[in-house]
Amino acid sequence: MIDYAQALATVLESAPRLEAQSLPVEAALGRVLAAPELSPAALPPFDNSAMDGFALATGGDTLPAGDEADIVGERAAGDIDMARGDRGFSIMTGARVPDGLDAVIPVEQAEVLAHDASGRATRIRLKAPLAPGQNLRYAGSDIDADAIALSAGRRFDANQLMLAAALGIGQVQVVRRPRVALICTGKELVDEASQALQSGQIRNSNGPYLAARLALAGAEVVHRETVSDDSGAFEAALRRTLDAGVDAVLSTGAVSMGRYDFIPDSLQRLGAHTLFHKVAMRPGKPLLFAQLAEGPLFFGLPGNPISGAVGLRFFVEPALRRMLGQADERPLRLPLGGEARKKAGLRMFYKAALETDADGRPQVRVLAGQESFRIRPLAAATCWAVGPEAAEQLPAGTLLDVYGPGHHQAAQLGDTLS
Repeated sequence: MIDYAQALATVLESAPRLEAQSLPVEAALGRVLAAPELSPAALPPFDNSAMDGFALATGGDTLPAGDEADIVGERAAGDIDMARGDRGFSIMTGARVPDGLDAVIPVEQAEVLAHDASGRATRIRLKAPLAPGQNLRYAGSDIDADAIALSAGRRFDANQLMLAAALGIGQVQVVRRPRVALICTGKELVDEASQALQSGQIRNSNGPYLAARLALAGAEVVHRETVSDDSGAFEAALRRTLDAGVDAVLSTGAVSMGRYDFIPDSLQRLGAHTLFHKVAMRPGKPLLFAQLAEGPLFFGLPGNPISGAVGLRFFVEPALRRMLGQADERPLRLPLGGEARKKAGLRMFYKAALETDADGRPQVRVLAGQESFRIRPLAAATCWAVGPEAAEQLPAGTLLDVYGPGHHQAAQLGDTLS
């Protein structure tokens, strides 16, 4: 049995960086950017007005209230002719400011003294001072041409899509999704929800949960299968996953010390290199990690639902981040509301919830029902809290590492505060 930090380091050292592919931006949502994207143009592309008003030339000095100015033209958003002048223009929000003019006085701060037959203002008086640059959006003030617009390692979401669309970026380089297979073992497992349970049978909750979490974590589940407690059936299923061209295989069950825990022996027969088996943590201590002879990573997760969930969240997902070229995850540090206990020498992964104290400050609460078979507390959890190995008693106020439900949800923890 090795400690968590050593086990995680072994996993990360074994996880390969995957290759990139080019996708249209709207097809790239949710994918991880493989390379930085440079801005092909400045944004805004030209000096434009921040509001409806009158564009004037200040000559570099603040124009005082009471000054008068002639208005010789009009600019609306989308006008493409290149206006230029040293006298004023009526201008709409977003319209290009004529060359030579350097400030905009809002409509409500200008008094119209005269207008032409069409109703357009031809002379105004300032009702407030106007400084150079006032109410202008300068070209490149959002982003300059050739600056980094989209950073490598970032998940491409709707915010990045807005910037890409504004800049005319139509294609981006993203990392290929890790291809993952899932094998659930156990003759007691029933996959079909409508099937009546016989004595001794249980419904397979690991398969749907892990498949859903893998997809949210950025992986593509390319093969999913449930087999009985039989080494031959497992080995045949494993060969089918390899035929599917996977980067990693996850199994559930059959990795502990019981008579039917056959996976370690099966891996040895198949030429896999087991890198560790058992980690000083709870839940999930029997976790096994190996590299298959053909190259893919293998994670043998325990069969208890929360043990499998912890193995996925704190070993598989960090490996996926490494494959996707993302920086290692950093937790929040939050005080513990109430107290908690754990066994000394084991890192404890608690099902937990974020909340606020009486003064509105965030804290984390360990939920009741931490046993690895209890699923209902996981459904109520909004985060994971981690108790360090050395501690046994965790008093209220102890700072704990806090992680989101999935690695892509870490920055959204604040959304769950009640």
